[in-house]
Amino acid sequence: MKQLIISGIILLVAAACTEKSSWSPAGDRIRTRWAEEVSPSNAHPEYPRPQMIRKDWKSLNGLWNYAITAVDATQPEVPDGEILVPFCAESSLSGVGRTVGADSVLWYRRRFKVPGAWKERVLLHFDAVDWKSEIWLNGQYIGIHTGGYTAFVFDITDALVKGPQDLVVKVWDGTNNDEQPRGKQVSRPGGIWYTPVTGIWQSVWLEPVSATYIRDYNCVTDIQKGSVSILTEVSGKADEVRISVFEGGEGWDVEKGKRGAKVASAKGIPGEVISVTIPDAKLWSPDHPYLYAIEIEAVSGGKVVDKVKGYTALRCCSEVTDSTGYKRLALNGEVVFQYGPLDQGWWPDGLYTAPTDEALAFDIVKTKEWGYNFIRKHIKVEPARWYYHCDRLGMMVWQDMPSMAGNVDVFKNDGIYDPQWGRKAYGTGWDYPLSESARANYYKEWGEIIGQLKKFPCIVVWVPFNEGWGQFDTEAVVDFTRAQDPTRLINSASGGNHRYCGDILDSHSYPRPQMLLRSDGRQIDVVGEYGGIGYAVEGHTWNKEGNWGYKGLCENGDAVLEKYRHYALEYLLPSISDGIAGAVYTQTTDVEAEVNGIMTYDREVVKVNEEALREINLKMQ
Repeated sequence: MKQLIISGIILLVAAACTEKSSWSPAGDRIRTRWAEEVSPSNAHPEYPRPQMIRKDWKSLNGLWNYAITAVDATQPEVPDGEILVPFCAESSLSGVGRTVGADSVLWYRRRFKVPGAWKERVLLHFDAVDWKSEIWLNGQYIGIHTGGYTAFVFDITDALVKGPQDLVVKVWDGTNNDEQPRGKQVSRPGGIWYTPVTGIWQSVWLEPVSATYIRDYNCVTDIQKGSVSILTEVSGKADEVRISVFEGGEGWDVEKGKRGAKVASAKGIPGEVISVTIPDAKLWSPDHPYLYAIEIEAVSGGKVVDKVKGYTALRCCSEVTDSTGYKRLALNGEVVFQYGPLDQGWWPDGLYTAPTDEALAFDIVKTKEWGYNFIRKHIKVEPARWYYHCDRLGMMVWQDMPSMAGNVDVFKNDGIYDPQWGRKAYGTGWDYPLSESARANYYKEWGEIIGQLKKFPCIVVWVPFNEGWGQFDTEAVVDFTRAQDPTRLINSASGGNHRYCGDILDSHSYPRPQMLLRSDGRQIDVVGEYGGIGYAVEGHTWNKEGNWGYKGLCENGDAVLEKYRHYALEYLLPSISDGIAGAVYTQTTDVEAEVNGIMTYDREVVKVNEEALREINLKMQ
């Protein structure tokens, strides 16, 4: 195997050096305007980790060699062609546009050089690869990672050689095998289920670090004390960690913005919580998204051996009981009706991957302009920069866990029909029959997702399950979620099998917003999905026919707006006084066969009058 890999690398590198790239987007489906800006020389060139910035780094995005083989095949010696990283194999912008499938594996190979000034350790980062990844460098096995939604890193220093380095990545993805979190990906797309995503779909990059370096950190804020508590993980031996907090600003740009005066500092030892009190602390909210700049230093022998820059914000998400006994969603102790769209985060040209960073931020900008104050990130996890854009723009986020499976309805108990999905009473519906290995995958990946995202202030609610899709052991999963992060609210089963656990009771109803079950003040009652008003805009659909929306399609945007106004102002608005604390409208954009977006899938057409939409939405808050 190793000899095949080494010889394969030599042949593939030779091919890459002698042939001119012929990359172009694959297929003939619709694309976004940003697709024209994508090329092998500028594929997501921005710094991928805005919460933990170091000065030196090197992107490995761009053209790689690829091959698709049978699962049991050895490493091929000749590539199938080139693929543009970080776009998955099935996407147009990858230049491939091929389905890989569970019976095949996807091989990547890339040649790169390490800058000569990097003298100590070198880290190789993969921000997301779906699903199982194995990595070799210069013929040496580096490691394995499972999980399609979280970043992972390897110290590759000991595998480096003089001159060019040869990197090989092997990826297998079972998609809807009931064994791995996969969200809305299925092998046969249709309806609410979408094209599979295989392989690298976020940035790959290198950075140099010292022998002792900051591996990660997390911030927890206390608005009553005006304090930020930071727990820093350090690799290697450090004597001290120093924390500094600086003025930033509303919408502060962590990369280009000039930080203000230092407002607080503290120091401690690695692995302990270090608390910093900020005088006259400014709070973060959608109306005033104030960010503080932070700097963390690791000190060894009196010398600063590593330093990272980032940001944080002071805010508190909680529940408040009103004078009538209803529990409400609160931000910074004030009741806020949280109203926003279901955001799938899919792209016609990049699938899971936005074509550019500007495109990644675009949906958030439009959501803000439309008068919403939060986004439900549905059954997907985004790159770190998406959450950064929410932080700086002022957009609250409910974060879903990507589902393990869909719904099932079966005959059981001697032929008595017993549906899995129980939505109208507590304790109805039954757990999805996941294997022990699938449950282990769920806990592993959900724990990693929370661990990597919890430093982003925009996230205010965790959503472990949706509509009974792969739902199991709900009470235990809520306890697990709370243990990972006790600072946020938990929506235990959005529209799914309701259990009296977590903080929120979430009912789904299409198209009219309504609660199919009430908690009678025991939980925060929200309409977690409603609407789905469909309108297929000619020339801007994924499919030429077979498009759909809930309860049929409208003929034009005026009809969409009228239905939207009817549902929002005549049904939803009066229910707020009856205890409804938040609502989610389906959805931000069309996605594949679904044409129930406020925008078309290519983001070219906003289907309704935007000022009128904003006026309606602001009445809800």
